[in-house]
Amino acid sequence: MNRFLTAAALAALVLGTTVGLAADKATTSEAVPGPSTAPVPAGAYTLDKSHASLVFRVSHLGFSHYTARFTKYDAQLQFDPANPAAATVKVTIDPKSIDADGAPDGFMATLAGPQWLDAAKYPAITYRSTRVEKVGATGLRITGELELHGVKKPLTLDATYNGGYAGHQFDPHARVGFSAKGTLQRSEFGIGYGIPAPGTTFGVGDALEIVIEAEFSGPALAKK
Repeated sequence: MNRFLTAAALAALVLGTTVGLAADKATTSEAVPGPSTAPVPAGAYTLDKSHASLVFRVSHLGFSHYTARFTKYDAQLQFDPANPAAATVKVTIDPKSIDADGAPDGFMATLAGPQWLDAAKYPAITYRSTRVEKVGATGLRITGELELHGVKKPLTLDATYNGGYAGHQFDPHARVGFSAKGTLQRSEFGIGYGIPAPGTTFGVGDALEIVIEAEFSGPALAKK
């Protein structure tokens, strides 16, 4: 009987403690405060580098799509949510900042070297929009000029405007966010090393898929 009472008391103690912790958590947790309900303003927006990524994927032997990224880049955006077709964007990328998970020692230096990006000779990759078209409710088709490896070619990005706000108590500036994708043929930019022979996939693919996630910080929230 004593063992039964001890077990029951222990169970009650554990249960009570658990319920108490849950209650404390429920009373101490706070809902995330909402952003300003003012319209997202038009104006100049700069890239929030802590909430952005620039990734590319390319076929490797036809077995997988090797994924790498650039870690140093910047962008300036002129944007009006009421007239997205009037937007302009300028992007600058440091090709020496190429990186990938699990890369062998020296491999990133090889990709930045003469056989591939030749970053010493071409120290910047740039993109400037020339036209923006609205597609559906949130879609954008961005046409621009990409300069890569010393060659300038048109590049179209299919983007989605993910929304924004005029400001927040923890972030007193407007914020907007976008997702975008595009594809280029690296051989058209003079980067032909390792492309598979016709009819095979043995090598590194010509088609390069670009995947972008970006948030931009804009005008300060107007004071009431």
